[in-house]
Amino acid sequence: MHIFFSGIGGTGIGPLALIAKQAGYQVSGSDEKDSQYIHYLKEHGVSGIHIGQTADQIAAVHSREPIDWFVHTSALTDQHPELAFCNQHGIKIAKQYEFLNKILSNSDQKLIAIAGTHGKTTTTAMAIWLFKQLNNPISYSVGAKVSFGDMGNFEPQGRYFVAESDEFDRKFLVLKPRLAIITGLAWDHHEIYPTQEEYNNAFRKFLNQSQQQVLWQEDADQLGIQPGDKALILSEADSQIDKIKLAGLYNRRDAFLVAHAVHQLTREPLVKLLDLLSKFPGVSRRFEKITDNLYSDYAHTPEKIRGVMNVALETTHPTGQKIVVVYEPLTNRRMHYTRDSPAGLRTI
Repeated sequence: MHIFFSGIGGTGIGPLALIAKQAGYQVSGSDEKDSQYIHYLKEHGVSGIHIGQTADQIAAVHSREPIDWFVHTSALTDQHPELAFCNQHGIKIAKQYEFLNKILSNSDQKLIAIAGTHGKTTTTAMAIWLFKQLNNPISYSVGAKVSFGDMGNFEPQGRYFVAESDEFDRKFLVLKPRLAIITGLAWDHHEIYPTQEEYNNAFRKFLNQSQQQVLWQEDADQLGIQPGDKALILSEADSQIDKIKLAGLYNRRDAFLVAHAVHQLTREPLVKLLDLLSKFPGVSRRFEKITDNLYSDYAHTPEKIRGVMNVALETTHPTGQKIVVVYEPLTNRRMHYTRDSPAGLRTI
């Protein structure tokens, strides 16, 4: 089966293309511009990639080897030339999680989905790291580079598939996880969810589709979820969180969620899991060291900025160094809500 990935150089589509290749599909794709990650995909056997996204280019690919599935991100408009070509030629069109469901169905692997407004990438990477430390074969997709594996991996012998699950465009609602981890909730993607309640309702539906749930008490209260066989609700004040030897309270909390989730699935001792997570090496662009005393981070909402500042303050506390922040805003829409948020930049 031939799968064509539009926007193959992106952090969501690219890992999925690599997974599809490893799972035995014929893979090709396109992107608007060349990148290091596209070169990386080519080095790993995904050779049918072209730069540019025109109808003529995808027609040439289709003429050489008929395309069965066209997989794309939510960023594509209805007028996109590749999308129009596929509609005209009866090619099956799917967003990335719809194709992920196909991989899960064909492999009979169970989905561990990490969702939430903030902390998804780090928490997903922590879950992957922990399974690897337990020598437990794991398939996964994560939206950042990690030092201990590729951004996407398909393990034929694995029982579980760990995936970062994004709420943008409500796309995570096609997933039906074996276990869902909610990292934390704060109203976001305001162009998709005009009100806080609409945002909450999407997460309620996502959790209703999950066999098991792990989340914080604060988020459970916000969503009206009660503890039970299906929902494990953790306290943000649990003293065991501080036993995790990672810089940053939010990193320790993410690790605590992962430890409890993996404990539920494997029955490995919780103390052992917390100790392993204390050795977690981190993720690119999450307080990533560039050189001495210089770090980079992708934080772009009040909660994420507060999290990275917490790591920075804990890191500099022993030396008494001052912190200088260079901040690049991300989208006018987000800056509007950041400015007006009760948890906005003024309070950090």
